[in-house]
Order: sequence, then structure tokens, then C-alpha cells
Amino acid sequence: MNRILALFLAVIPCILLASEESPYAGQELRQVKSLSEREIASLLRGDGMGFAKLAELNHFPGPKHVLEIADQLSLSPEQLSETRSLYEEMRRNAVALGRELLLAESRLDQAFQDKSISSESLESALLEISEIRARLRYVHLEAHLRQKKLLRPEQIQRYDEVRGYHGGARAHDH
Repeated sequence: MNRILALFLAVIPCILLASEESPYAGQELRQVKSLSEREIASLLRGDGMGFAKLAELNHFPGPKHVLEIADQLSLSPEQLSETRSLYEEMRRNAVALGRELLLAESRLDQAFQDKSISSESLESALLEISEIRARLRYVHLEAHLRQKKLLRPEQIQRYDEVRGYHGGARAHDH
């Protein structure tokens, strides 16, 4: 009886593991399999997608969020105008690069679908994708650099407070 129980207990986990779906189940139907619909929409809108998180969390405000809380920051008319221009330039460049990235990912996806992919073409496609991603990240990070120069230290401190960041003593050196 103990052998039967031991065999049963050994087989149950195997059955359970075999019946679990892959975390990718359903994703084979995606337009571009490496990107979710949400990621695609974000790329086409020029959203940050976390590309500038390190700037944001190191007291370099982003123009989009500065505009969202402009009243709380008491921006001057000049600061508001320059921030709007900065945001529009960043968004325009990010949208263009987002489209580029989407096309590059689509080409890679298509090469796998067509089974025309080789080690060489894979490497080339990945290098192209990483270069576009780096340029896209640069657009977002550079906008944060420029935005910081438009604000006074007390506005940056207020920005961090409103955004819920509680940095250390050297948080707001300008």
C-alpha cells in the first residue's frame, strides 16, 4: 500500500506540471509577438515606457509630468512655454523612433514566421533593434536633462514631493 501511495504522490506533480499552460499562451496571436498591444500603443504615442526611470528617480523631472502638475510647481509663463516645446519635441522624436522600433521588431518576427532567419540575420536584426531602443531611450533621458535646467531647485523638490519621491539629503543639488 505504501508503494502505491508513494507512486501516486510522485505522479501527481508530473501530471500537474504537464497540464500547466505556458506563460506565453495566447501571445502567438499578437501582431508582433515580442510586443504586447499595450507596448505597441505606447510606442506609437511616444510614451516613456520606463526609458527615463533612472532620471525621474534621481531628481530629473520629465516634461510630460511637469506639465501635468504645472500649477503645483508655480511655473512661470516662460517655463511653461519652454516645457511645452520640449515635451512636443520629445514626443515627436519618440513617436518616430517608436515606429522605427515597431517596424524592426515586425521584420524580425516575420523572419521567424517565414523561417528565413539565420544566425547572421538574427544578429543584424538584434543590433538594429538595440540601436533604435538606445536612441529612443536617449530622447527620453535627454528631455529630462533639459527639463531640469528649466526648473528652480525648489520646483524640483516640489515635483519630487508631488510625485511621491522621498530622496536623500543630496537629492536636489542643481
